[in-house]
Amino acid sequence: MFDAALEKFTALNAQVLDISIDSIMSHIAWFDKEIGQMRFPSCSDFYPHGAVVTAYGILRASPPLPGISERAVFVVDKAGKIALAKVYPLDRIPDVDAILAVLEKLRDA
Repeated sequence: MFDAALEKFTALNAQVLDISIDSIMSHIAWFDKEIGQMRFPSCSDFYPHGAVVTAYGILRASPPLPGISERAVFVVDKAGKIALAKVYPLDRIPDVDAILAVLEKLRDA
């Protein structure tokens, strides 16, 4: 989904970045066995466990599935201000078109 729309993100001067609390070895296994390679960076927030996702307030502390991060999308503008923060149910894919619309508004501002 994000990989398929990468050119659209690039045209809007946006950098797509995946952050997961999984280990680097887990990332490698996931890419090799499940999804293939992505054309944008994927970062491991494994140690200290979930420091980045905790800072963004999306580390789950209670059931179901405590200790994992929410499925979330953040758009951060050039000044470092969060222009979009949206948490999705774990079984739902983020809406790429809605994210692109936010980026278009930032470009036109």
